Amino acid sequence: MPISAVDTISLAFQHTKRQLLQPFRFSQWTRLALVGLLAGEMGSSGSFNFPSSIPHQPGSSRHFMDIDFPKIDPAALGALIATLVVAGLLFVIVMTYVSSVMRFILFDSVVAKECHIRRGWNRRQRPGWRYFLWQLSFMLATFGAVAVLLGIPAGLAFGMGWFTQPREHVLALVLGGILLFFVMMFVFLVVGVVHVLTKDFVVPQMALEDIGAVEGWRRLWPKIQAERGGYAVYVGMKIVLAIGAGIVIGVASVILILILAIPTVGLAIIAALTGKTAGLTWNVFTITVAVVVACILLAIFMYLISLISVPAIVFFPAYAIYFFAARYRPLSLVLYPPPPPAPALDSGGPTMPLSPQPIG
Repeated sequence: MPISAVDTISLAFQHTKRQLLQPFRFSQWTRLALVGLLAGEMGSSGSFNFPSSIPHQPGSSRHFMDIDFPKIDPAALGALIATLVVAGLLFVIVMTYVSSVMRFILFDSVVAKECHIRRGWNRRQRPGWRYFLWQLSFMLATFGAVAVLLGIPAGLAFGMGWFTQPREHVLALVLGGILLFFVMMFVFLVVGVVHVLTKDFVVPQMALEDIGAVEGWRRLWPKIQAERGGYAVYVGMKIVLAIGAGIVIGVASVILILILAIPTVGLAIIAALTGKTAGLTWNVFTITVAVVVACILLAIFMYLISLISVPAIVFFPAYAIYFFAARYRPLSLVLYPPPPPAPALDSGGPTMPLSPQPIG
């Protein structure tokens, strides 16, 4: 009988301990932090809030510390918003591709207990591209499903006049909103489970057998149907473990924020006072510099969070790998390679015939 999801926890802990602490190698720790951050293994997301680019009004006496910005030209604001939207979409696409390749690098790093980013990047372009296409298709399908689920009820409610006269349809709007909420929660739950099963069980197949994500799912689905309880317990245990890891990492993140807050705020105040003394005002240049500096600080902070999250970055892929290895022979052969055949014993003396030969 394959090992259960509960028993796999001890194997993943032992693997994490051996890879990170026996021996401790800071260079491997920093590489795993970068790979885990770019692969999305931290399970967290950040948002970038870019302030508007505001032209300087002639004759204005507003200084650098003033918060009363001049009026914005609607045409310039529209162009800025369009630019940010396009740039945001391009950024999401690029980062999705990077995370797709890094997912395979993380898999190789956990299996081999060695992290080599450059070698893995060159080696895993083909499966990374296939996984990238899967992720894009899955995101588009998710957005399409959400649009349909939200659009159809909204269209029906609008057609029946619920929005034009909401006071007369309060009960229907409340009940419909509650029903729609639970439907959306179910959809997001299904999307989350599919995403987890893909990166945990389809990616190893893509890495070891050079197949696509659709073919990987075609092979995985019969395994899930044959052992529904085992995979359901795996998903449940992973949720529980993720909550526990999130609490620990959250506490460590708060401590890190408190440690970094004092010097960061101090440097910001010094920079602001220096800019005010120099007569700087908020314009395209100063706002761009502020945005770039803020993004750099945010990236540094996210990497530091990833650095203290390395045990979780290694543990969760190891948990998936050891659970799936008991159900997927190619992965089992990678984790537990058979011993080489013993060499044939050779005494060095003359070999005797098996039966006496006739004389004469």
